[in-house]
Amino acid sequence: MIRIDGKEVANSLKAEIAAEVNELVRAGKPAPHLVAILVGNDGASQTYVGHKEKCCGEVGFRSTVLRFDENITEAFLLSEIRRLNDDPDVDGFIVQLPLPAHISEQKVTEAIDPKKDVDGFHPVNTGRMINGLPAYLPATPDGILELLKYYGIETAGKNCAVIGRSNIVGRPIANLLSQKGWDCTVTLCHSRTKNLKEIAAQADILIAALGKAEFVTADMVKEGAVVIDVGITRVKSDKTKSGWKLLGDVKFDEVAPKCSYITPVPGGVGPMTIISLMKNTLKAAKKEIYG
Repeated sequence: MIRIDGKEVANSLKAEIAAEVNELVRAGKPAPHLVAILVGNDGASQTYVGHKEKCCGEVGFRSTVLRFDENITEAFLLSEIRRLNDDPDVDGFIVQLPLPAHISEQKVTEAIDPKKDVDGFHPVNTGRMINGLPAYLPATPDGILELLKYYGIETAGKNCAVIGRSNIVGRPIANLLSQKGWDCTVTLCHSRTKNLKEIAAQADILIAALGKAEFVTADMVKEGAVVIDVGITRVKSDKTKSGWKLLGDVKFDEVAPKCSYITPVPGGVGPMTIISLMKNTLKAAKKEIYG
């Protein structure tokens, strides 16, 4: 069993991105500029945006965070998005989710210029992805592909089961792995899937992205399978200083002995998500997708 090290892969890609940024700057071009909008005081969101700021510094990007009170109006947020859309100094920007209940995430997502949508959530980028056209890919699915590539994991002709059908992870990774170049036969499973255990147990590659701690047990995993655990749930623990620990969707200690490759939680898929955001921002600065 090989434990997939997301930090190692992320650091490798970070070095590649930093080298490209150095070339841009040496050629007299401005460093890529990423802006994050943070509304309210959600602790997890603040931590995540902080990690993005740090990573921007490490790869040589310019980074700006716009922090707004949770009571701002939807109209105000949409006006800020329009301003960033029109600002030639901004290569890409994200609006950190979740948003307060009175602001429509769908309206906000659709208001972002697809050329600057480095989260890859705009319907135009989603449509381009589904059609196999160049697009900004959503961060977690792109991170999964990078892990598979880095470890040389064979996908062509393999059976892949994806558990979870969210627009952020499940649906896009199922689509991407079925495309030419990856060539998986993909079954997308969800809460209404019958015989879920049997389907999972036949998969050469199993991707768990449903957000239920330790849902995937050893009887759901084929001997020698590749298991990618996207889930992350915080549970109380009297064995840690913080009083909490992080669990994935996979019961790691029970499942790992059956696997050829497996991602741990934390330290597997998680470190890859911010790197994918950096990749998209670099593409935006170089105008690789939209010219």
